[in-house]
Amino acid sequence: MNRIIVIPDSFKGTLSSERICGIVSERIAAHFPSCETVCIPVADGGEGTMDCFLSALGGRRITKTVSGPFFEDMEASFAVLPDGTAVVETAACAGLPLVGERRDPTRTTTYGVGQLIRAAVDAGCKTIIVGLGGSATNDCGAGAAAALGTVFRKDSGEQFVPTGGTLCEVSSVEPYPLPEGVRIIAMCDIDNPLYGERGAAHVFAPQKGADKQTVDALDDGLRHMAQIILRDLGADVRSLSGGGAAGGLGAGLYAFCGAELRSGIETVLDVVRFDALADGADLVITGEGKLDSQSLGGKVVVGIAKRCKEKRVPLIAVVGGAERNLPQVYDTGVTAVFPIGRLPEDFSVSRGYSEINLRETVDNIMRLLKIQ
Repeated sequence: MNRIIVIPDSFKGTLSSERICGIVSERIAAHFPSCETVCIPVADGGEGTMDCFLSALGGRRITKTVSGPFFEDMEASFAVLPDGTAVVETAACAGLPLVGERRDPTRTTTYGVGQLIRAAVDAGCKTIIVGLGGSATNDCGAGAAAALGTVFRKDSGEQFVPTGGTLCEVSSVEPYPLPEGVRIIAMCDIDNPLYGERGAAHVFAPQKGADKQTVDALDDGLRHMAQIILRDLGADVRSLSGGGAAGGLGAGLYAFCGAELRSGIETVLDVVRFDALADGADLVITGEGKLDSQSLGGKVVVGIAKRCKEKRVPLIAVVGGAERNLPQVYDTGVTAVFPIGRLPEDFSVSRGYSEINLRETVDNIMRLLKIQ
């Protein structure tokens, strides 16, 4: 083995992608001391996305005072990569952990996300990647748009910043375009539409604190916003795939900022120039907490596998657990799957051994490779 690429997602609740990279590279070095190991930690657009990009590519962190989920002042950061691309996390200022026990998607806002985007533009960034994961909001991105200059008015003509609970009060929208040449890419790993049974409110608002009555009201607000956006902006977000991400922020960035909604892993692979890195690689090792039917929709393992298949580079998936009856995964480009569990035991027990189990699994993979 001369060159191995290690590019895992985190094992949610147990191991960060950075820690996984460290363990895997350590075992590679133990068995193949002269092998070059390229580590690329991956995140799905939620908390930790910025750190993963910085770890993989380098760059700098810029911290600003912005609005938090309830319009309170807080410190939040965005990253500027060596090529000038900015990375903004929705979770940094509108994330669910920030609201604690005050979960209320009728009142929370993405205003701070817009402020971070504006700060990135002011810093000279022309491409801005926005991770949509982990939000506490359901405001259709109206808060972010307002921070960027878009004006929302009520029937009375009064200007205001809508939240999830006041979207139905929006009577008109006056867009404020981003400076010429600025491009926004929204990292989105779900295909949920803006509203309806699979929409932002019905699927995600309950975990953000909404009861059934509130969910229905939030959904009505998103439907209303879709009609206002169509009338005033000419953008049709009614059935936009991924429009329901981050409480409708996916649809909002698309409508108000002309953002491109892209698969999170596809975005990562392009930014880190994976195709070039894979040229000449002997092996790629990836992984995620659970390999299941949802993984086939384009999550980390399958997204990387498809690129490896094109490059004819073998790929090993080391995962926390794997669902039964997934033969399709091998058609995507996965060479082999190795779950790290060692004994039949409940996750509440095995999670405490995740690091040991991962180390031993990778060690056995390396031992197997040495017999070639």
